[in-house]
Amino acid sequence: MEKLFSYGTLQYKQVQLDTFGRLLEGQPATLTGYIVGEIEITDPAVLKSSGQRFHPALIKTGEDCDIVNGTIYLITEQELAQADDYEVDDYQRIAEKFQCNTSAWLYVAKNGL
Repeated sequence: MEKLFSYGTLQYKQVQLDTFGRLLEGQPATLTGYIVGEIEITDPAVLKSSGQRFHPALIKTGEDCDIVNGTIYLITEQELAQADDYEVDDYQRIAEKFQCNTSAWLYVAKNGL
């Protein structure tokens, strides 16, 4: 199983159903050294699923005082590929370590905004 941290639209029930065909189960998690910015979405399928034109995007600051709360979900490798398809080209997937001492994939702003 893969671990995926979500802090935005992948937490929405409709987005999970559209992307994975099921609702995900996860645990709360806190990521240190990041803030949340925004990316404008133009992909019609993503817009339809999320219902939002602007999506949150993580920006690395490296500062311990900057934290982002979200959820770590256990998903399959196939579902991770489906998440890659859902996230637009303005994002990139990276691995990070969390306060709970686990590592997970997450999507960050590709160009740091």
